[in-house]
Amino acid sequence: MIYIALLRGINVGGKNKIKMAELRDVLTGSGLSHVRTYIQSGNILFESDQEEQVLKMQMEQAIKNQFGFAVSVILRTKDEWGKMIQNCPFTDEDIKKAQSTAVGESLYVTMLEQVPDLAKVQQLEATDIGEDQYKIVGRDVYLLFHHSIRNSKLAYQVEKLSSPSTTRNWKTIDKLYALASPAE
Repeated sequence: MIYIALLRGINVGGKNKIKMAELRDVLTGSGLSHVRTYIQSGNILFESDQEEQVLKMQMEQAIKNQFGFAVSVILRTKDEWGKMIQNCPFTDEDIKKAQSTAVGESLYVTMLEQVPDLAKVQQLEATDIGEDQYKIVGRDVYLLFHHSIRNSKLAYQVEKLSSPSTTRNWKTIDKLYALASPAE
């Protein structure tokens, strides 16, 4: 099975530095097959017949043993990733409107380890997030920013839904799926 793994908080601001070549070697040594990485922010494609929780623990332990710090790993299968793309709840018109006022990217997805509990969702619903929009679909939160992710109240609040979580922009999401597709 093809998996896409996302590492949270590596190579950001000079902290938790990991070279992708070393990461590929460590993960291959831990039993994963056909390990590939995309850019320096901890996007990994690989193959394995193991279950998600086993893989998550295996990867987190291998990274901690090799690099000396803990990193959270969020996993999705290639099929789950494809459904995430297909299920984007925002229309092309919604996205174009946000892009017309945004600085940088406007469409992101925050991937949660688990479905958020109702109380946390209700807290988010009660928060003033301005023009920004979100939709929760299972373990994924689609985010549409009308200004910037950097100073958005929404971006800050979404991280409170479930820990761990990590966010990627839509260009990265599309690219990872394209990279995963030829592997079959």
